[in-house]
Amino acid sequence: MNEHFFSDMSVMLGRSMRHIMRSMDTIITVCITPIAMLLLFVYVLGGAIQAGTDNYVNYLLPGILLMAIASGISYTAYRLFQDKQRGIIERFHSMPIARSAVLWGHVLTSLVSNALSVVVIILVALIMGFRSSAGILEWLAVAGILMLFTLALTWVAAIAGLAANSMEGATAFSYPLIFLPFISSAFVPTESMPAVVRAFAENQPVTSIVEAIRALLSTQPVGDEIWVALAWCLGILVVAYFFAVRAYKKGN
Repeated sequence: MNEHFFSDMSVMLGRSMRHIMRSMDTIITVCITPIAMLLLFVYVLGGAIQAGTDNYVNYLLPGILLMAIASGISYTAYRLFQDKQRGIIERFHSMPIARSAVLWGHVLTSLVSNALSVVVIILVALIMGFRSSAGILEWLAVAGILMLFTLALTWVAAIAGLAANSMEGATAFSYPLIFLPFISSAFVPTESMPAVVRAFAENQPVTSIVEAIRALLSTQPVGDEIWVALAWCLGILVVAYFFAVRAYKKGN
């Protein structure tokens, strides 16, 4: 590893964060759809949904947070694609800096920007009546799961940004990820679904992650869900990291 890797990475992170701060509309855009879904399901559809809880905001919030992250990581693919198309990555590689620092700068920017989006949505949920009995340890566990989920999807986004031939191709991959919570326990219990849909819902990553976060925020026993959730996140992270680095080296 280049001895200046961390200093180079901090420079790349600073560069990407300046782009974010100059264009705060990206974070606002990421928040709009999840907040709209939160308002729609709580105030319009919530009365007709039997979720087995008196506070539907509490039930709904974990899935909404995952939707926001799935939406936010598309900007990582967008920014990487732009840097590749404009030759900026090649320009950085001609300089005496660690080659991987450029990629990690984008990844860490995704973590920071998505964390800001998550905070905004939680604040809106609090205004709408969200309440949690979780202590500091439970909140730290929730933050850790969300960070790991963000990191895993960010590496998926890196693959799209580096391998795509068009802007549309770089960002289109995020659409299935955004709607994956709809076929999970994020909005309704899986018991209410037809058998085939229920089988898929109960065996895809969003359900285990949602259930783990929901249990932590309500201080209920998490059971095996947290380990399943972590296994999904780590598995996606490892596989996506391998292919993202491969695409990065191949393109540069």
